[in-house]
Amino acid sequence: MTGRDTPYAALASGLQALLAAPAHGAILPSTPSRAFSGVSVMIRIAIALACAVSLAACGERAEIPAADPDTARDTAHGAVTGFTRSDQGVHVWRGVPFAAAPVGDLRWRAPRPAPDWDGVRETLHHPEPCIQIANALSAEASGTRAGDLVGSEDCLYLNIYAPAGAGPDNGGRPVMVWIHGGANVWGHASQYDGGQLAADQDVVVVVVQYRLGLMGFFAHPALMADAQTPDDAAGNFALLDLIAALDWVQANINAFGGDAGRVTIFGESAGGHNVAGLMAAPQAAGLFHRAIIQSGSFDSVPLEEAQAGGRNTALEVGTRITGGEAGADALRLAPLGDVYATFAGDADLRDLPRMIADGVTLPRDGLASAFTRLDGFNAVPLITGVTRDEMKLFNAFNDTLTRRRLGFLVSPRDPDFYEAINEYQSRVWRVRAVDDAAAKLRAAGHDAVWGYRFDWDEAGSFLTMDLSRVLGAAHAMEIPFVFNHFDLFGRLDRVIFNRSNRAGRQALATSMGAYWAAFARDGDPGDAGGITWPALSGEDGPLMRFDSPASGGPELMRGADSIARITADIAADPRLDAAQRCQIARAIGSWVEEAGADVGAALDCPAPVQG
Repeated sequence: MTGRDTPYAALASGLQALLAAPAHGAILPSTPSRAFSGVSVMIRIAIALACAVSLAACGERAEIPAADPDTARDTAHGAVTGFTRSDQGVHVWRGVPFAAAPVGDLRWRAPRPAPDWDGVRETLHHPEPCIQIANALSAEASGTRAGDLVGSEDCLYLNIYAPAGAGPDNGGRPVMVWIHGGANVWGHASQYDGGQLAADQDVVVVVVQYRLGLMGFFAHPALMADAQTPDDAAGNFALLDLIAALDWVQANINAFGGDAGRVTIFGESAGGHNVAGLMAAPQAAGLFHRAIIQSGSFDSVPLEEAQAGGRNTALEVGTRITGGEAGADALRLAPLGDVYATFAGDADLRDLPRMIADGVTLPRDGLASAFTRLDGFNAVPLITGVTRDEMKLFNAFNDTLTRRRLGFLVSPRDPDFYEAINEYQSRVWRVRAVDDAAAKLRAAGHDAVWGYRFDWDEAGSFLTMDLSRVLGAAHAMEIPFVFNHFDLFGRLDRVIFNRSNRAGRQALATSMGAYWAAFARDGDPGDAGGITWPALSGEDGPLMRFDSPASGGPELMRGADSIARITADIAADPRLDAAQRCQIARAIGSWVEEAGADVGAALDCPAPVQG
């Protein structure tokens, strides 16, 4: 399936308008993945908001803290020292190398071990992001321009946050390894601060970087033929980077106070998708012991399609990079500017990157197929969940659904229809990421699966823009609550997270952090956040509904969802006329063709319904 162009134009124009708006009028960032089959532009392009998250981190880049001798630790490659945040009571190590720089002959190869060093390495600076094309908001944050190439190929580093005093003689803490989102084309480790989570929950938090875009997902036959190791023949170099990071954690995390036998991988959107990939990768077996997928997916593209079956495939891109030369050497020696000029003027990056069923990291019959048999994946306890209003982030700049006053004050054109289309699209996301996934895992004999829905929608307003209505419980909104760190969305923080909602959101953050940490500690969230959270059990559910106490949360919600139920609800919805019902079917089909086709056929909509 392929993406569509229309949503990108709407969102791009909205971004430009917001960047010209007053500082406190910025809009919510996101880190969505290439979620679901044939992820469309509607989902991928909303990641243009992703690097607004880095506004918080970028403000910190100018402040290099002093090394603290109490943070001196020995790793397998050499000694490191970090710094201490006395206000949080945590030690921090930034930019610890977990693999050799994938440059020169190591470009598009499996990661190699990090080189050893002499003396003590100060790990005080944020690592350079992996090479990526700046989008509108990341460019504003970094002082570059949208479309500029930013970051470095030398980017395989991780950041560590541990309670003060944690070390080899004071260890045994659960380890939580965060995998950032960003459609697998944007993002970096320093967007996310794990200090408060580490301090609150007495865990060690590790935030990793991995190759993005073409550098992370590229299955060119010439590269496969030039493999020096079996893993070099993979197409998913990003997954191999994450596996190398987990290998590093196994070998070294005890020195930082962590328990290598209790490692949880967790990630949101593309990060959640990558968590699913790690669950299916045989190379990752034994490297982690629990998994959390936040707004993720379980999809991949066949190797044949990635190489030659569609637009911007490996063969086509390779030819454009090298000017016609087909060899691996020509690809590895190509200047970065030539590599990324391949996509100049193609801001939606259609058809790349996609997780590839390469037969090395993932089975040739696809990522989803791995979860149909118990011996096909790393069957660890799993939490998987969504936000209630996932799609509001993406639909907020759809000019057919919203209008913008003064260029940036967003409001729905038809409030009832705006709520309806977002509700049904977001429910499809839930079905695919939670209900269907859990049913497939149960059928394979894996019952240790918990589900949730995040409902917090108490954001403030800016002038005439009601963020609780326009965005609600949108994609990525749960991340600050998991980390208990509300300096994540840059200039919009002061609007979304204000004094009036402080008590409620703090209570929710405390509850969510406790559940996440209990799961990391014991493989079961239990009653850590106040009430017992049972595993999913078929038609009854139940999901944990995360919301503030004033809105009745957290609480259990019963009943599974399905495409059939969504279709029936659309058909019976009094807010909708026949044309609007078919418009919703087309919207669903624009990013999940088979679901859109099923809904459209049941509603007697004219074909095609995929947008």
